[in-house]
Amino acid sequence: MARRNGGFVGQDGLDAPDPPTGVTVSGGADGVASVAFTAPSDTGTSAITGFVATASTGVGATGTSSPISVTGLTVGTAATFRAYAINVYGTSSGSDATSSITPSASRGIFSGGEVSGNINKIDFISIATTGNATDFGDTSEAHSGGAGVSSSTRGVIQLGAIDSGRSNALEYITISTQGNTTDFGDTSVNRSSLCGNANSTRGLFYTGTTGQPSNVVDYITIASTGDATDFGDASLANASSFNGVTCNGTRALFAIGSAGDAGNPNTIEYFTVASTGNATDFGDRTVSKHSGAAVCSTTRGVFAGGDSDNVIDFVTIASTGNATDFGDLNNNLAGKAGVCNSTRGCIGGGTGRNDIDYITIASAGNATDFGDLTVAPYLIAGGISNAHGGLG
Repeated sequence: MARRNGGFVGQDGLDAPDPPTGVTVSGGADGVASVAFTAPSDTGTSAITGFVATASTGVGATGTSSPISVTGLTVGTAATFRAYAINVYGTSSGSDATSSITPSASRGIFSGGEVSGNINKIDFISIATTGNATDFGDTSEAHSGGAGVSSSTRGVIQLGAIDSGRSNALEYITISTQGNTTDFGDTSVNRSSLCGNANSTRGLFYTGTTGQPSNVVDYITIASTGDATDFGDASLANASSFNGVTCNGTRALFAIGSAGDAGNPNTIEYFTVASTGNATDFGDRTVSKHSGAAVCSTTRGVFAGGDSDNVIDFVTIASTGNATDFGDLNNNLAGKAGVCNSTRGCIGGGTGRNDIDYITIASAGNATDFGDLTVAPYLIAGGISNAHGGLG
């Protein structure tokens, strides 16, 4: 029997559902938050038809299941959230309020690279607004060819190649707060050219030991410092690779780059991020290149450039199949990295260039100039973004 804490309808009385439980909020970049919850076990005297999530600042959104994306939040203004369940008799009372978040502008982070030798510089941009990059801080050592994974608050960098050789060091930053990196732990193998991928909680590091190709994939829990754990294997042992792409925390895609005796294949493979195991074939890129970049939305993965190529192509992440032509970058230099929010992808760096290009991920077309990095790096580490929990 429902506890009758919803709306009143006719002679049946208060037969709305109980409120949702376990309500949490994440995100907040560019005024977009994700509200997750558990549906109530007591649905009243009718099935639940939907849910509402509201912010203490007055905006809200509806949905048929958890999570619900709430847009239109004011950057810089703190908010808590409640969830409500709906059936034909009315709306439940509100859930307990979540903890408070303060929405911020989405940031993209570029780390390291080669500029007459390895560098330890970290730059950042505000993804939603064009302009030049700003200094963020430094990694503990100069490095190139590393990778990054991120949640909505923390970015983790695998250093890649350092001046003394290949590294397995992991370091982290708090994306909203400029400053130097802090030690996180180690990956299982030393890598000098690799790619990262993540959902909001788990980050994957794949490939990239030049001279000693490896198909080992490691993972970390981004919120908890510590060493990486074996995840599974890719089908090919790689010397270098494109950055990874992930879709709403479910599926991680990697476009394979240089693969030793296999040359430069155009293979795309995927992992299910929540389940350890080996890679599965996804399809093929339209070109065979290495040392490019990748960005994504919640539905579409975009691979950009590579060695002597400015081709951009895309896939629908939930559906296996070959990539489709998207457009072109403004130059064809290798060694780039990508960052993104839910709508825009930014691709920066390349051999001797500090250019940053951007695309609107949902609309195929050529890239547009965004601004410049503070340096002109080659083999920049994979980008980090707080916009949607590692979708970059």
